[in-house]
Amino acid sequence: MEPTGGSVAAFVAGVTPAIRRRDAETLIALMAEITGRDPELWGTIIGFGSCHYRYATGREGDMPILAFAPRKAASTVYLGETAAHTEALERLGPHTASVGCLYLKDLERVDETVLRGILEADYAATTSGRDDTVTITG
Repeated sequence: MEPTGGSVAAFVAGVTPAIRRRDAETLIALMAEITGRDPELWGTIIGFGSCHYRYATGREGDMPILAFAPRKAASTVYLGETAAHTEALERLGPHTASVGCLYLKDLERVDETVLRGILEADYAATTSGRDDTVTITG
């Protein structure tokens, strides 16, 4: 995966439904503030910064350090592992989650302070250098 160079603003302007567009604008502001980085399009994913990962299995690639995708059903926030945020997720409000994704149907219904904490913790874990499978590249 790599940045595609498209216009984030143009992409967000075309996001439907309107609630997802509103949430995308909120997530962009929040993630830009947390990371200090500008948003970039990675296909249909809006990412902040970049890193290279290499697993013991030999699988490797590039990905944003912090990212989300405004999908029709929900905004998908990509995390290292949702299990690392179990306690915070209990306080977040309405959401669903998988191993590495947090699905939010309406940001106005979740606790933004809790969401900020989850995103800050995930960003710090990725950029801390504790995980020798990840190298920050941008």
